[in-house]
Amino acid sequence: MVIYMKSAAEFRNDVDTNAIVDELTQAFKLRLGWVPSREINPWTNSLRFMETILRKAEVSPDCGVLIEYRIPSTSKRIDFVVAGEDDSGAKNAIIVELKEWQTAKATSMDGIVETIFSRGFHATAHPSYQAYSYKTLLLDFNENVERKNVSVSSCAYLHNYTEGSPEPLRAPVYQHIVNDSPLFFKHDTAKLQEFIRKYVGAGKGMQILYEIEQGKIRPSKKLIDHVCEMFKGNSAFTLIDSQKVAYEQALDIAAHAKKKTVVIIKGGPGTGKSVLSVNLLGALLARSQHVVFVAPNAAFRDVMVKTLAQENAATRLRHLFKGSGAFFDAEANTFDTMVVDEAHRLKGEGAYQYRGTNQVEDIVKAGRCSIFFVDDSQQVRPDDIGSTKEIRRIANKHGAMIHEMELDAQYRCAGADGFINWLDDVLMIRETANFDGWDRKDFLFEIVDSPHTLHEIIKRKAQQGHTARLLAGYAWKWTAEEDGNPNGEVADVVIEEHDFRMPWNSRRARTTWAIDASGADQIGCIHTSQGLEFDYVGVIIGRDLEFDLQSQSFRSNWEQYKDGAGKKGLKDNPEALCSYIKQIYKTLMSRAAKGCYVYICDPGVRGHFATRLRALDDRYF
Repeated sequence: MVIYMKSAAEFRNDVDTNAIVDELTQAFKLRLGWVPSREINPWTNSLRFMETILRKAEVSPDCGVLIEYRIPSTSKRIDFVVAGEDDSGAKNAIIVELKEWQTAKATSMDGIVETIFSRGFHATAHPSYQAYSYKTLLLDFNENVERKNVSVSSCAYLHNYTEGSPEPLRAPVYQHIVNDSPLFFKHDTAKLQEFIRKYVGAGKGMQILYEIEQGKIRPSKKLIDHVCEMFKGNSAFTLIDSQKVAYEQALDIAAHAKKKTVVIIKGGPGTGKSVLSVNLLGALLARSQHVVFVAPNAAFRDVMVKTLAQENAATRLRHLFKGSGAFFDAEANTFDTMVVDEAHRLKGEGAYQYRGTNQVEDIVKAGRCSIFFVDDSQQVRPDDIGSTKEIRRIANKHGAMIHEMELDAQYRCAGADGFINWLDDVLMIRETANFDGWDRKDFLFEIVDSPHTLHEIIKRKAQQGHTARLLAGYAWKWTAEEDGNPNGEVADVVIEEHDFRMPWNSRRARTTWAIDASGADQIGCIHTSQGLEFDYVGVIIGRDLEFDLQSQSFRSNWEQYKDGAGKKGLKDNPEALCSYIKQIYKTLMSRAAKGCYVYICDPGVRGHFATRLRALDDRYF
């Protein structure tokens, strides 16, 4: 979406006459119906610096300038683009990320720095990384950039920032991204002028900008080849039995959908929903569809990207993976197909940082075909609305064709369908035929008598080369970042009777905690583990779940359950809260492929589980 597109001469005149802010404000009101008030001061300051750069670079007056260019099918806006030809006649566009920063701190994370926002330092993307990511979006998804041979470069200009020695923004962890998208500081104006003059100085830029703006959103051949290469020979993405059937059926439906279509694929924990969904992403991309992978859980998205991506390729892949709140204002049928994993976690109005009213409807509207992977039993908060029933309702509302299929094979828990069924029965979620247990050779499940023992087992499994993590219910507070806990510094999970103390997962590695090296000595919760799979998990069942031995029933403990959003509106509905908490513990205990160890805080719950295990193994008594 174009907010401001003019020639370099017109841009200079708008700045000289103090009209530039008014132009941008009016354009925002006209096209979007609102004005980003926080941008007005940066416009006033940064655009004057860019006018000076273009003037002193002596670029041709008919170079083209884009300001606040919104990349189609995304919420991303590029600060500044200048386009033109170089001396050889080649067409070029330069993305300039503008920052008013005056200070920054390096971190150990790739592409992440800290700078001052309102109250103190906060983590944010490195300016060069931001510029690089926008460039990648244009190269990978704008058809005209590829067809019309438009070369795209990117850089960052920090016009208030005096370069230090050593300079945090040039730390070794950022070197590869700075090499790609150079940094220009306060005293680098001559270098930036030369950079711009070299690529676009000969002008004829307005036609280049029109070509970019009119480009259809389609994956580039390079992106298609890149993603398809990831799946070649990768046994982790091999489809088996009902997965293969559902894959071929869904692929055929999506490839030939001519009208609004909704596909619902149901499956419990470990039935291979995520493997199937990622395979569909790759196959549809290979058919040159404009496809996006949607996942409400940021941890699942980031771990999936890092697992799939080759070195330094995560940015390109990340543009295919989006959160579920990104489509509230998307135009109808923006995407050919939307693949939605963990659809049961889709949100409704009032959810954190969500500006729409119903994410299921957002997705159905935005995609010509929408493929929802759903497990109704994994809704763990009151604001989780993505049930099979709700998806059907929205699909019918929009006159969509509905196709449903079900995955019934169990791939996690070593094929132990019986263990999942046994958990359902023990937690009194539903009665099953596995009330008396499952084949213990298929899956290991043990109760341990100390959280220290639990930690030792999981660390030993990790040292042996297995993927293994500690998980817990949300029965302990999570100290806020501003209270000194940005990186797991505070040991919030405390079990006094065992003198046990460990931190929740680091906020700095929150979305990649499951594969981060520091994760072995931290504890994850439902929000950092749902949708993921490990070889072994150690689960702490907190005092948010209790069991009354006399009435033989579970009950929730409102005070002990610390997830504010998870218990919102449920203070007077303990049965509903108990149902959510039981679903959380079932989900945590079914994250493993080989074995689960548990420590249980409440004596009643511990006794209930032990009693149910007696028929299988007498060693607990």
